[in-house]
Amino acid sequence: MRLFMAPMEGVIDHHVRQLMSALGGVDVCVTEFVRVSEHQRLPERVFKKLCPELDQGSRTAAGTEVRLQLLGGHPGSLAWNAAKAASLGAAAIDLNFGCPAKTVNNSDGGACLLKTPNRVYDIVRAVRDAVPGTIPVTAKIRLGFEDRSLYMDNARAAFEAGANELAVHARSKADGYRPPAYWEYIARIRETLPIPVIANGDIWSPQEWQRCRDITGCDDFMLGRGILTRPDLALAIRAHAEGRDYEAMEWSQVAELLYSYYLTTKPLYPGKFLGNRIKQWLAYLKVHYPQALVLFESIKRLNEAAGIEAAFVPHLVGERELAG
Repeated sequence: MRLFMAPMEGVIDHHVRQLMSALGGVDVCVTEFVRVSEHQRLPERVFKKLCPELDQGSRTAAGTEVRLQLLGGHPGSLAWNAAKAASLGAAAIDLNFGCPAKTVNNSDGGACLLKTPNRVYDIVRAVRDAVPGTIPVTAKIRLGFEDRSLYMDNARAAFEAGANELAVHARSKADGYRPPAYWEYIARIRETLPIPVIANGDIWSPQEWQRCRDITGCDDFMLGRGILTRPDLALAIRAHAEGRDYEAMEWSQVAELLYSYYLTTKPLYPGKFLGNRIKQWLAYLKVHYPQALVLFESIKRLNEAAGIEAAFVPHLVGERELAG
């Protein structure tokens, strides 16, 4: 079994990948998407800004593999930039056909491409032809755009064009993130394609992972919002799969993780934006930890270091000293 951390735009950056891979349980991370417009040839700095792990053999400091994701609608441009990424050391190239954001879809990227399976084929084929055969080309799709009627056509298009693996979010773009996740569609894709199929969508707990595995028959799973609400979700799933007892992370340990993220990213944000990423993560954490809501309420209007750091203190192990 492999557990992937999903490429969540604007949420899971390289700092989060480092923290979560150090915590353990995740086998593969995928970057936020690198947007590629028609005729665009991106410089090295763009790739390394979103994927600094390129300088570490495409691995986090903890040794977890990182795959670089591209998004766009022009096969030639994606192919050129995929080859560039490969030359910079990308371990694998992932192609985004799943992003449901309106701004992305209106710019000919993400899930809108699922309306035309031939376009999925052309993009995957162009990228597959452009990078060395030793570098996997993978794709992430949803079950469709307006509906789920073309789910198998898109899955077959990706496979027939040369995708080595396929991650499937078990909803269409129109479904958004509303429950349920239609895992039974992933089961049909897995039964049809001879490549690894990675199940994604609504895996919030070991019990839901079990149901997803039972329905899809998949060996590989991608965790997105679930691992943000519960950072040790991958560890808990592994323990469940192996029949081991597992002691879940306590809130004080999660707060330490969050505070470490705050300290790491603190120098990167101007004062008025200080703490915004912490507040964003707390919005996920409060689903699983009631204490996260308490912390969120105490910092939601703050953007200065002293106040944010003071608010953290009661939540930390041993109520340690402020960062200063």
